[in-house]
Amino acid sequence: MDDGATIPAVTVIAPDGSPIRLAELPLPAVIYFYPKDDTSGCTREAQDFSALSADFAAAGVSVLGISKDPPGKHGKFIAKYDLTVGLASDEDGSACDAFGVWGEKQMYGKTYMGIERATFLFGADGRLAQAWRKVKVPGHAAAVLAAARGA
Repeated sequence: MDDGATIPAVTVIAPDGSPIRLAELPLPAVIYFYPKDDTSGCTREAQDFSALSADFAAAGVSVLGISKDPPGKHGKFIAKYDLTVGLASDEDGSACDAFGVWGEKQMYGKTYMGIERATFLFGADGRLAQAWRKVKVPGHAAAVLAAARGA
């Protein structure tokens, strides 16, 4: 996904089972992809975005985290950690494919397919303002907030 691209017209599923059409998100918007609920890095990332959710809201920026976990698992993840950031399920992989975040990964010498941790900031005009690929969690949510305030 290149700068200036618009949000792909794909649908993901909220924890309550309702559809979320990404192209209809309130703008500006942050869409972040993460590998799996309830793992250390993904939990920290969701907690960091949640800790800043009031700041994102004050800046008029919506935030949505997406993984391939099922909606029910997202609900448990939200409850377990008192998360305030929106989460959605992409079980069919359509959003991952549209954003180019599904691909080959390696861990402990093994190769497998998975979600690349990535974040996309769309400006008020609906166009991609900034993308972060291969995200390192510490300090990331704060960096996205700083960029979003300028979007």
